[in-house]
Amino acid sequence: MASDVQYKTIEIDSVKIFYREAGSASLPGLLLLHGHASASHTFRNILVQLSDTFHVVAPDYPGFGNSDRPEPKNYPYTFANIANTIDKFTEQVGLTKYSLYLFDFGAPIGLIMASKHPERIRGLFTQSGNAYVEGLAPAFDGIKALWADPEDPAKVDALKPIFSPEGIDWAYKHGVEPPSRVGPDAPALDAYYTSREGAVDIQLALLRDYENNVKSYPEWQAYLREHKPKVVGLWGKNDPFFASPGAEAFKRDVPDADISIIDAGHFLNETHPQEVAKALKKLR
Repeated sequence: MASDVQYKTIEIDSVKIFYREAGSASLPGLLLLHGHASASHTFRNILVQLSDTFHVVAPDYPGFGNSDRPEPKNYPYTFANIANTIDKFTEQVGLTKYSLYLFDFGAPIGLIMASKHPERIRGLFTQSGNAYVEGLAPAFDGIKALWADPEDPAKVDALKPIFSPEGIDWAYKHGVEPPSRVGPDAPALDAYYTSREGAVDIQLALLRDYENNVKSYPEWQAYLREHKPKVVGLWGKNDPFFASPGAEAFKRDVPDADISIIDAGHFLNETHPQEVAKALKKLR
């Protein structure tokens, strides 16, 4: 039976983490990990749909959404550190064995966790949740340039448009037909989050650190080969950030991976929530 969403906060190492929760704790666990410059609100259209099948938990990472934004001097904004926080978060909210929804920034966070605790992972759902170099689309070129010279002002300035309201709106609508599938609320909320003091610096720190994710791809692929978790994937073929060959690549390490590519963009959870919820239920 479907349940309403609850909105909660918990403290992890003096950092308050906001999260959304739905479904009985007796159901299989499902941890939803959001993407770049966004927050758990991105899953609002699927939480109730999933609540009759899963105990669904969707946190905002430190520095994102409604969670605390500690100063970088007190909290290093790296994927490994955020993964450590979310790992502790799962322990405190009672997720002992669960599936992972890997989306955008959520993929490295989740795969770090899965590699550390493979015994906890029931399955993986990848929606533009990348673990292969083939998945890095041309929109990543500016980010790769930053890795070569992380403090180059010209390279930093070249990335700043992606944090603007126009850049965020483009990310939501690129490759989506008709564009009316994208409502105005989610891009506007992400733009607000990104406009807060220090928010762009947090995002840039993570984009610099993304190079370490690419270096970790072989380790994550080894995890997939060794442990063979159930993998279900749904990607948009027009995603400007993560190309669909990255989705197909999961089959190299998990031959039974159930991968579908649809005519859509990056934010399938916004534009195709029914399809996403249906695919996720394959992990039940």
